[in-house]
Amino acid sequence: VQLQASGGGLVQPGGSLTLSCATSGFSLDYYALGWFRQAPGEGREGISCISGSDRNTYYSESAKGRFTISRDNAKATVYLHMNNLQPEDTAVYYCTRAINYHIDYWGQGTQVTVSS
Repeated sequence: VQLQASGGGLVQPGGSLTLSCATSGFSLDYYALGWFRQAPGEGREGISCISGSDRNTYYSESAKGRFTISRDNAKATVYLHMNNLQPEDTAVYYCTRAINYHIDYWGQGTQVTVSS
């Protein structure tokens, strides 16, 4: 099982980024996939997730209205589209795999820095 996050970078406040999480070694149909982030000196925060079967989505209060999670099962990839980024969104972003509400795999992180 592998989760490979990419797409981070430096963006100005109000800008947008799309993170990708390329997966391998399992079928996306049977697992929920999600995104967490960790800001400097802070704990990990759950941002969003999408279920495997019915594609229900969840967003944290900080992500609602600005972030959108999606998945492309054919490409085995999950995306996090982030709009109107603010300095407080600066963090390392991680993709995760979960089954029965239990996270069993974490990908490596990708750095997002929001700064003018």
